[in-house]
Formats: sequence, C-alpha cells, structure tokens
Amino acid sequence: MSLDVEYVLPLRWSPEVSRHSSGPLTEYLRQLSRLADVTVVDGSAAATFAHHHELWSGHVRHLPPDPWPGRNGKVAGVVTGIRRARHERVVIADDDVRYDESSLRGVVAGLDHGELVRPQNVFTSWPWHARWDTGRALLNRALTHDHPGTFGVRRTCFMDMGGYDGDVLFENLELTRTVRCAGGRVVDLPGVFVGRVPPDVRHFRSQRVRQAYDDLAQPGRLLVELACLPVAVCAAVRAPGSLLGGAVAVVVLAEAGRRRAGGAAAYPRSAPLWALPWLVERSVCVWLALAQVPRGGASYGDVRIPRAASPVRRLRSRVPRRPDGGPGAGTVGRGAVGRVRDAPA
Repeated sequence: MSLDVEYVLPLRWSPEVSRHSSGPLTEYLRQLSRLADVTVVDGSAAATFAHHHELWSGHVRHLPPDPWPGRNGKVAGVVTGIRRARHERVVIADDDVRYDESSLRGVVAGLDHGELVRPQNVFTSWPWHARWDTGRALLNRALTHDHPGTFGVRRTCFMDMGGYDGDVLFENLELTRTVRCAGGRVVDLPGVFVGRVPPDVRHFRSQRVRQAYDDLAQPGRLLVELACLPVAVCAAVRAPGSLLGGAVAVVVLAEAGRRRAGGAAAYPRSAPLWALPWLVERSVCVWLALAQVPRGGASYGDVRIPRAASPVRRLRSRVPRRPDGGPGAGTVGRGAVGRVRDAPA
C-alpha cells in the first residue's frame, strides 16, 4: 500500500510540548509509515531530540535540520527534508496535520498536474476556538483559497528554484510565491480535506496577532482589514442598521465557502456564524500587528521577524525560472537565499 511519496514533517518542540504531544504523534507516524516514506526533521534540543529518536526511528527517518539562513526554523526543516527526499513527490506537513490514506492519495495525484498542491485543512474536533478559526477558513474559501499547514511539492522544482527564504514569517506564502516565480504551477484542491488537530486555547490566543501580521505581505487584503474597524465604528454612529446588513453578508459569504467543493460535509452547519467574531478579532489584531513593525516585527518563538513574505517583484528578480515550467526542467541554481544541493540519504 506504500505510495510513491516522501512525507516531510519539520518540528522543533520544547520538553513540555514533547511530553504532551509525542504519544499521539508517535501513533500517527506509525500508521503513516505504512503509506509513505516519512522523514521527520527535528530541531529540538539535544535531550528532546534523543527522546524522539528513541520513539520514532523504528518507523521513520529522524534527522536534525541542516544549516539554512533565516530566523524561521521551519524553513530549514523543510529544505533539509526535501533535499533528503527519496521520491520526486513530497508532502510537507506541520506536526498537527493528520492525513488519512484518501487525503494523501488526493494530494499525490494532484502533483501529476502541478509543482505545488494546496489541499484544505479541516479540524479533527470542534472546540469553540476551532470553530472560531474555521470562520477565517470559510471566508478564504469563498473569496480565493485557504492557506493550509500542508503542501504537496515536486522535488525537482524545489531544487531548481534553490529553496526559499527562511527570513520571513508567512513561510507558506513565501513557498507558494517562489514556486510560481520559478515557473511552477500551483494547484488548489479545495475538495481534498486533510485533518488538523486543534491547538490548545493558550496557543490559539498566542497566534492572533502573529497571524494578522501575515497580511502585511498581502497589501490588498491588509487595506480591507485595516478599514473594517473604522468603517464599523462610523456605521455604528451614523447608521446602526447597516451593521446588521454587513453581518448577514459576512455569514452568507462564509456559507458559500462552506458549500464549496463538498465542504458542507466537512464543516459544521454553524461554522459560518463564527466568521463574525473572527472578522471582529482580525479588524483589531491587524492594527496591533501593524504596531509591531517599528518594534522589529512579529514574535516567532524567541526571535522577531520583520518581513511577512517577499514581494513577488523581488522574487522574480532572484529566483531562477525553469525553462518550460514542467516537472524535471531546469538545473539546480541560486534561489531566494542560497544554493540547494542534493544531500546523501
């Protein structure tokens, strides 16, 4: 039943997170290893790494990350995993992502049509904060696409483009833009639903401003979100009835996202209502995020990262473009920040 795919999982856990999460992840990796070759790239401290190696090395390949420039350590994990991949098709996934055989096959099949595949994450359980964050996902689905914690990518394309910048906060957007600027095709799969374990409430709260900071890389979206709060305040003073109309429009839009590509079977019926509190939260947090720019950027672990993602025009001038945009074209070249070369398995 093993698929022709490498599954790359980058992580860096504190001892506390490891104590709470290593058990469930170990069981998931044991099941996943029956479907794919799995590489866990682990940037944890030495004692935690050793504990993980004891748990996982019997089922998967467990490696430390290779050096890679930038303050976002996840990028180093992704680059290392793809360099060491034993297959052309690679699936990258965060440590809270949970594939089953159907969703994994869907992403692998999507790589027949493009160099990067973007499925849809959906929570595996529904505490209140998972429903809250789902409001964001439904609005994204209705308007464009959501940003998942997992991708499928062709290794040849990744190597050709020279990796991607590790000094950005919104590394998923950075990867997508770099693939496009290298001539790769991005395939959206809004009907392929991949499970995601909800964070605990403390972690959820810690993400609010940081996720809003991501939108500094998307000027159009940023301007709309910045306008929401003053427009709502003005409407409340001058035409309170218009707020009800706006709220109804937001819920209707989220419901359209829920119904897109079979989503009605994946999301609770009440999920569109949660788009309202999420939008109120974002209209405040985006201003708080903007206030972090003069402080050196958004907090990410123990560092601050000033850039959300690289502008497309900058990437076009730095990323080598593949001759025909198809799988296998081009040669390994200097990409966004450095040179990626094959590494021994």
